[in-house]
Amino acid sequence: MSARLHICAAGPGVTVQDAGRFGYSRYGVTPAGPMDEAAFLTATRAVGAAAAIEVSLGGVSLETEGASLAVAIAGGAFDIRLDEQKLPSACLIALTPGARLAIRAGASGAWCYVAVGARFDLPLALGSLSTHARSGIGPKPLAAGDALRLLGVAPAPDGAQTIDAPWLARDEAPIRVMLGPQDDYFTPEAIEAFLSSEWRVGARSDRMAYALEGPKLTHSRGHDIVSDGAAIGAIQIPGSGAPFVLMADRQPTGGYPKIATAIGADLGRLAQLRPGETLRFRKVGWAEAVAARGALKNKLAAGAVLTPFAAEVSTEKLLAVNLIGGVVSGRE
Repeated sequence: MSARLHICAAGPGVTVQDAGRFGYSRYGVTPAGPMDEAAFLTATRAVGAAAAIEVSLGGVSLETEGASLAVAIAGGAFDIRLDEQKLPSACLIALTPGARLAIRAGASGAWCYVAVGARFDLPLALGSLSTHARSGIGPKPLAAGDALRLLGVAPAPDGAQTIDAPWLARDEAPIRVMLGPQDDYFTPEAIEAFLSSEWRVGARSDRMAYALEGPKLTHSRGHDIVSDGAAIGAIQIPGSGAPFVLMADRQPTGGYPKIATAIGADLGRLAQLRPGETLRFRKVGWAEAVAARGALKNKLAAGAVLTPFAAEVSTEKLLAVNLIGGVVSGRE
């Protein structure tokens, strides 16, 4: 019997993603790829995988068939349970046939990644396994009843381990941005409002863009430009004056002026914000943006630390176990 990973339940927005689909923007094809690259790399590198299942706030439930699997999970502070045993939000486990792994929204974070020590037997689309749901390129979003055939299954670990990856910690520091490339389309007052205001992530946010709610930003030269390339993290301001931060499924080009661009090192923190949560921006220069990206890259290259996970014994488990070896007297 070949190894398979069964999707027992899945909320909206659960997809297969690899590093992304590059080299096709000129043809109107978006890169896609993970929303939180650092979390994706943390999970995939823990098991030597090239792709992972990206889990949204709707959660997912998984079972394996035909083989025990090494499974790494990393991302937001999701509620992770293996047969109802609570696990750390970043962990490496053995998923055995008959066991169920359930991942649900937890204390914080919007995305987490499930990487398996195996290859997904899925066809490449333009050299990538990344799903872009709006265009239908790549594997379809995962749903209950789907089964992913697995190839090259690696040995599963002996027990659960915590993945200690400090870069997964989310603080409330402002998201760093570089102004431009069309900041000259905005009044000085609008730029000041953009940098000094608190912004709320809107309900319309998704993998294409995060809609921000706050003060209306005023254009000084109109709100239309000749369409140009749209980078991940670019912050467009349409005629409504409300910002949109372009994310992994962004369009390849855009015709609205971009007041600023979030730096690469902070994109994961931004992506992990849920609708209703707030953020601020801080302007930085090229040198700080490059240094921050380099520092994150070095941390990822150094790798996470794996430590054995000692599960807490629940009251339910204690009540179900006979802790007395035989009949004792009242004095004992």
